[in-house]
Amino acid sequence: MLMSVPQVVVVWFGPDAGGASLLSWTAYLFSACLWFVYGIQNRDNTIFLTCIGWIALDAATIVGAIVHR
Repeated sequence: MLMSVPQVVVVWFGPDAGGASLLSWTAYLFSACLWFVYGIQNRDNTIFLTCIGWIALDAATIVGAIVHR
């Protein structure tokens, strides 16, 4: 997750968000949501809590890329 923070910063505060692939980040968000559901179903707090962070980062990148295009 820590390595995804620079992408969020570039998308929101950089001059251009053209380098962020909406298709890729949407796929990352979708997979994080699937893992989130899996974590809830299996009562695995490690997966559940980690996916909250991934969902937040992925969503921030997607929204930033849409807003700043």
